[in-house]
Formats: sequence, structure tokens, C-alpha cells
Amino acid sequence: MSVVVTARELGLLRCHACGAIYRLPSQDDCCHCRRCGVRLHLRKYNALTRAWALLIAAAMLYLPANLIPIMKTSTLLEQRSDTILSGVVALWQQGSPEIAVIVFVASIVVPLAKIAVLALLLVTAQRRSAWRQAERARLYRFIEFIGYWSMLDVFVVALLVGLVHFRGLAEVQPGGGAVAFAAVVVLTMLASKSFDPRLIWDSEPSRQGRQPS
Repeated sequence: MSVVVTARELGLLRCHACGAIYRLPSQDDCCHCRRCGVRLHLRKYNALTRAWALLIAAAMLYLPANLIPIMKTSTLLEQRSDTILSGVVALWQQGSPEIAVIVFVASIVVPLAKIAVLALLLVTAQRRSAWRQAERARLYRFIEFIGYWSMLDVFVVALLVGLVHFRGLAEVQPGGGAVAFAAVVVLTMLASKSFDPRLIWDSEPSRQGRQPS
């Protein structure tokens, strides 16, 4: 089995903005990319601290995002307020189980899973764990890919507010839960962007001078 050699061990430094490769300078954070001008660094500055702060804020807002009504509907016949979960139930009862499942996964399962996975990545990176590093790197890429789908409910509410506005007959207004939910999605996206996935591999012991076997 071949040994994984990191760019850091080879004396290489990658620009995180444009991907240009440079020789490692004598001191970290001491030069700028000649292509795009951003500061070069081996690891994002205070990546764990910033990611933890954003993730804790997102976790604190997750409960109000699901408990406070996300949408208020007024018609001639009734007035109702729906949370994300009650909206899923209503969709299921009205004969749209496929849409109900999509909304449930995108708006409840995905944000919760993203918070849990980011917490796992942060804890293991902070402890410099060598546990399943390749799988953790894939997990990070996966949550980066699915994170944007969490905005589904916010897009639906915004669309309905813009389209359904017949004063006195029917009207849709966003609830406080929509603001909290949007904040959860944005904070988790910022937390994943703040985390430096290169920290996953920092637990690897130095292998300078070793040859692949």
C-alpha cells in the first residue's frame, strides 16, 4: 500500500482562491499569490474557532426554525400557520407524499445531518485524530454538495409570498421560522466554508524521507 504524501511535506503551498501552486516560504502567512493577490497560508487562520462559533449559532437556531411557523396563510375560509413539520404533514394528507418526503429530507434531515457531520469533523480535527481520514474528507465534500438544497423551504415561501397576494381573498405571509431557518442554512454554509479540510490530514505523522511501499 502506498503512503500518502501531503503537499506540506513536499514543501508546496496551494492558493485556496485560484489553486496556484507555490514553493513553501520560510514562514507561514508571509506572501501573496502572484496570480490573484490573496494571502497564502498553509491553513485557514482560526478555522476551527470560526467554524465552531458559526456551527453553535446554527444549532441554537435549529429548534426555533422548526418550532416557529414558517408560513402564515389567510383565505376567506380559514387562517393557518404552518411550521416545516406541519407543512410536511399537510402535503402528505393532501395527496402529495413525494413532495412531502422531498421537503422533509431537504428542510429537516439535511440541516440536522450537516450540523452533526460538521461537529464530527471539527472534533476529530481538533483532536488531530487519524480515524478514517479519507472517509471524513468525502463527508466534507458531501455536505458541501448537499448544503444548498436546504434552502428549498425558503425558496417555496418566497415564491408563494410573491404569487399569492389577493387582499381580502388569499394572502401568504412569511413567519418568524423562515428567518430562523434561513439563518440556520446560511450559518451552516459559512461554517463549512470556514473549516479547512486540510486539517483532517494534519494528524498524519511526518514521513519525510520515507519511500512508498
